[in-house]
Amino acid sequence: MTGFHAQDPADSGRIALSLLLLAQFLIAAAGLIVEIVAGRMLAPYVGMSLYTWTAVIAVVLAGFSAGHWIGGLYADRPPRTALFALAMAGAFGTITTIAALPLVRLLSGPVLGTLTDPVAGIVILTGLLFFLPSLAAGIPSPILARLAIIDTARSGRALGALHAVSAIGAIAGTLAAGYLFIAWLGTGWTLVTVAAIYAGFALVCLLAALRRPGEARARAATLTCLAGLLALSAAPFLTGSACTVESRYYCIRSLDISSEIGAPARLMVIDHLGHGINVLGAPQRLEMPYTAVIDALARQRFGGPPKSAFFIGGGALTLPRAWSADAPRPGLVVAEIDPEVTRIAARDFDVDPSRFTLRHADARAALRGAGKVEAVIGDAFTDIAVPAHLVTREFYAEIAAKLTADGVYLMNLIDHMDRLQALASTVRTLKTVFPVVEVWIEAEDFASGGRTTFVLAAGGGPRPGAASCCRRRTPAARHGFSDAFLRRGSTRW
Repeated sequence: MTGFHAQDPADSGRIALSLLLLAQFLIAAAGLIVEIVAGRMLAPYVGMSLYTWTAVIAVVLAGFSAGHWIGGLYADRPPRTALFALAMAGAFGTITTIAALPLVRLLSGPVLGTLTDPVAGIVILTGLLFFLPSLAAGIPSPILARLAIIDTARSGRALGALHAVSAIGAIAGTLAAGYLFIAWLGTGWTLVTVAAIYAGFALVCLLAALRRPGEARARAATLTCLAGLLALSAAPFLTGSACTVESRYYCIRSLDISSEIGAPARLMVIDHLGHGINVLGAPQRLEMPYTAVIDALARQRFGGPPKSAFFIGGGALTLPRAWSADAPRPGLVVAEIDPEVTRIAARDFDVDPSRFTLRHADARAALRGAGKVEAVIGDAFTDIAVPAHLVTREFYAEIAAKLTADGVYLMNLIDHMDRLQALASTVRTLKTVFPVVEVWIEAEDFASGGRTTFVLAAGGGPRPGAASCCRRRTPAARHGFSDAFLRRGSTRW
């Protein structure tokens, strides 16, 4: 291998440490921006679960590691050769970052449709989209470090500064992506911004290395940079998003499903989970089975819609819309953390938010400031799971304290029929606070098996009436659980 200190005077000059630090900062920031954007880009296809973030972090770290190894192969080359390698890494980062925009739409269906194991599908799709951009982000670090210590007198200070700046860049990229870029620009234009950083880095490195024309390395680096610029120029045609709106919290989609319902109707999808169907012009028509069950249980208990209720999560605001259809009900309080969700509900879902009370806050904090209510409705999800702080004994105790004497807590819960651990655990926890806990499921959902949505009713006494309710298309059936089942978390009824 050619020694680092070459005889060519062009290869022996120092590069200002400040420029190397700036380059390291930008590359580190770009790499972490891609990591944060990866989770949001995957959300409409695989959700924002622990599995998704595990795959993203593992793939990005694997890319960084491979990039560091490749960069190390070039770090001991002459400075000009190392600069050519940096230029090509920047151009490669531009190309692969831009490529993720169309690939997420092209690959998600085939990958997730072919693999029966959802975890394998998430990992493979994440790897196909984000391993190469992360690899490109990992290449420059060892090369920049080697360039920084040409002068051994500054080597310790230079290496320390590079490591510090790399960490600061990673922090800055994380904060910028999470708090600024995604909310302001969306995932598509955020990736374009990252690609532009890579392209600018590549051009600066190429210009610094082009001291003698005609070398094969120079031609290869120039062509690679031109390919990167071409990819960047195509970016405006590739930035279409699967989301109707990308908010600070979610990817929100507003879908027309009129042909499926047989009437003008829209479905709200938050990340990849449906959060409400509203039939336009017909607020009392409830198309989601669990919503119909909650509505029927509440009306049966109170002889009509509750006059006061607290909603944990808003979504399409289907039930507040239905329960305030005959008259405004300011006693219906909806805690929805994302203002964009309620804005889309008002714009597309035939909802008049002035007919009830909206609070854009975390539900647990908002509940503490609420008065007594007849019903609390739990309908908040992160992916398909209820957020952990909303399924604790302490939170259930807070709910019980807010209910009137005949009040009821109604929540929906998603679980798999072949396991039911989440259902069993939730029922056990509710029973530590509420004397009576009922589990309801619409018969058609019970018969279908697989992933199923349950409705849990918890209160001081049983619901009046027979052990079936909610006739819609088919009756809902209530299924009880033995104490032995609840202790074991068995998969048997």
